[in-house]
Amino acid sequence: MCKWISLVITCCVALAQSGSAQANSWIEVRSPHFLVVSNGTEDEGRTSALQLERMRAVFQKLFPNTNLDTAVPPLVVAIADRATMEKLAPAAYAGRTQSYLAGLFLTWPERDYILVWLNAPGLHPYAPIYHEYAHFVLHRSGQWIPLWLDEGLAEYFKTTEIAGDEVRIGKADAQTISFLEQHQPISLATLLTVDQHSPYYSEEDKTSIFYSESWALTHFLKTRDLRDGTNHIGDYLGYVQSGSDPVAAATRVFGDLDQLKSELQNYINTQGYAYSRMAGRGEVDISHFSTRSITRQEANLARADFLVHDGRASDGRVLLESVLRDETGNGRALEIMGWLSLREHKFQEARQFCERAIQADDRSFLGHSCFALSSMQGTAPRTSPEQARIEQSLRTAIRVNASFAPAYAGLGEYLSFRAKYQEALSAARKAVQLEPGMVEFRNEEANILLRMNRVKEATDSLNFALKLAHAPEEVAAVEAVLHSATQINYHKRRTD
Repeated sequence: MCKWISLVITCCVALAQSGSAQANSWIEVRSPHFLVVSNGTEDEGRTSALQLERMRAVFQKLFPNTNLDTAVPPLVVAIADRATMEKLAPAAYAGRTQSYLAGLFLTWPERDYILVWLNAPGLHPYAPIYHEYAHFVLHRSGQWIPLWLDEGLAEYFKTTEIAGDEVRIGKADAQTISFLEQHQPISLATLLTVDQHSPYYSEEDKTSIFYSESWALTHFLKTRDLRDGTNHIGDYLGYVQSGSDPVAAATRVFGDLDQLKSELQNYINTQGYAYSRMAGRGEVDISHFSTRSITRQEANLARADFLVHDGRASDGRVLLESVLRDETGNGRALEIMGWLSLREHKFQEARQFCERAIQADDRSFLGHSCFALSSMQGTAPRTSPEQARIEQSLRTAIRVNASFAPAYAGLGEYLSFRAKYQEALSAARKAVQLEPGMVEFRNEEANILLRMNRVKEATDSLNFALKLAHAPEEVAAVEAVLHSATQINYHKRRTD
């Protein structure tokens, strides 16, 4: 299973004050599109849910043609105190004493996860969440966006302020401005062509200038479009998405790049950064929120669910095992254990956990999907009844939750092995339609196309997936299938 993780760490000298809530008291807030679990007060938990719902409403207004609904509401862990935040932080963050974790956004095939520090200091404590939610929205369009603009827009939206009757978008970030003043920019021709293999995206000492300059160029172009009533960014995207070279497309739309660089530098020097305003009241109905106190065991389940997706699998497993010792048939704990074992390639263990989850709740679409996926990958018997069980579980998962993309991807894989290629392709494409930014589903679509001997379609799909891939493991997975496609195409030409 692949993942795309964003960790945003904000430096500070003094420790922020922790909230007044007791760390041992937990609540759950359900809003129309988010599930918040918090050790803060009820007001803090509801405020966090409201802030995220308003964020979603802002993006839905800005991108009205993009479907922002997910099969499972994102799990938001909203923490009131720094000590608990540190216990949930990724392992790579441990030991940093002069910085704090403001927020974290994790995207996985089965669910999205958000970690929020309710009392984080600074003007924009939700900045890391807004940044990654912007990526979530942009990627759900199903269109490729050049890396500089993808990151530039995410940086542009990260300082969004949602307060009172107004939403302010595109406010300049003081740290970014200070960095730009102190560092020499890279050429626009370089910036426009940065990809996942570029040192400006992969090497720590170069990424800061890439992100900062991407923000500055995006901010400048957005400001000019808003001022002049133009859509040059949209025009540029149209050309590059049609296959035009990024530099040629920029020259065609924005004009001479040397002149553009001069105008951008002047924009940075004068610091005349404008921002846009939009109405922001009434788009969220808080009467649809529900709040309840939850037990320590329920809180442990939420924390475990987050930890096993946060690179802290061993810590999450300890919590899950404690829950299962007290309640051997806890369906949610069994689902999480099953998916964890599946990701760790412990297929027999995953299958057993998910069988138990299904026994606890025969409508567990997570249990049915995990059972089928682990059975296909593991050493389960390949008898006809067993095969029928796999297919039945996948179809049950789809029937229970028709928006759960992993079940469609699994059904596509299963049917392709049964040589039911057309139905397999339809299932795989449904997964892509539901989660267009999830690279592994596009990989599965390409694999089916290769089995159908539709090599060119598979190659085109993989080349597009390679543009969408960000994490190194995603890039490697796409390149592996692309290599297979190249080999098949080579042998095909030799035998023609």
